[in-house]
Amino acid sequence: MSLVETDWLEKNLNDVKIIDCSWHMPLSNRKGLEEYNQKHIPNSIFFDLDKNSNKKIDLPHMLVDKKEWEIILSNMGIDNNDHIVIYDNSDVISSCRCWYNFIYFGHNPNLLKVLNGGFKKWLDEKRITSNEIPKNKKTNYKANELKNLVKNKDEIEKNIIKETFTVVDARSLGRFQGKEKEPREGLRSGNIKNSFCIPFNQIVNENKTFKNKAEISDIFYENLNDISSTNVVFSCGSGVTACVLALAYSIINDKYLPTIYDGSWAEFGKI
Repeated sequence: MSLVETDWLEKNLNDVKIIDCSWHMPLSNRKGLEEYNQKHIPNSIFFDLDKNSNKKIDLPHMLVDKKEWEIILSNMGIDNNDHIVIYDNSDVISSCRCWYNFIYFGHNPNLLKVLNGGFKKWLDEKRITSNEIPKNKKTNYKANELKNLVKNKDEIEKNIIKETFTVVDARSLGRFQGKEKEPREGLRSGNIKNSFCIPFNQIVNENKTFKNKAEISDIFYENLNDISSTNVVFSCGSGVTACVLALAYSIINDKYLPTIYDGSWAEFGKI
């Protein structure tokens, strides 16, 4: 199970590395780092999703290269053997994107957890917070890139004909069907041919906790008819909410490792 509950984390604050990966949609007028500086779970380290993405291309949130990832984590004080809990205070559950990045670069999935309900649930339960920024001792993190966990546009286009894997889109049904305008400029409406749509918010409750395993199973089964396959690739607008579905699918399929079309619609939908 990739989730951990607030009760457990509160009892183990000093035994794990805690990461705040709060990221907000550009139109929200919210800044994750500013909110972190004001209040966060004690001992947590901020992970900047925009800053820690590939800046050499004009697509959002793309994976950095292996060497850059090693530098990022070493500067954060993360060790290869660290047990890590990731949370966010975001409507799009951005912690799941950070979770995916760690798995892609070879961190043991058994050592990675996402806080169920995130910072919102933590605050609702009136648990302790801090504005103290921890001082991290630099480490020497070593990554092991699992390149099979990412798909590029060429692979997606070839799959439209070959159908060797299933593509699931986490955007809203309106955007998927081309009835809603894309929030980013320069993108057409619509979807990847032969893909399925499961809006990411279908698998979470109003309080941002994930639905239970049976409910998640029903949602995936209704759309895919097969929840035993590991040949499932998730996409969305910019590679964030795709990871929410990937985590949910890993809950019901313990053989599945998250596989993402990193460019997502930000790349495929370019006019």
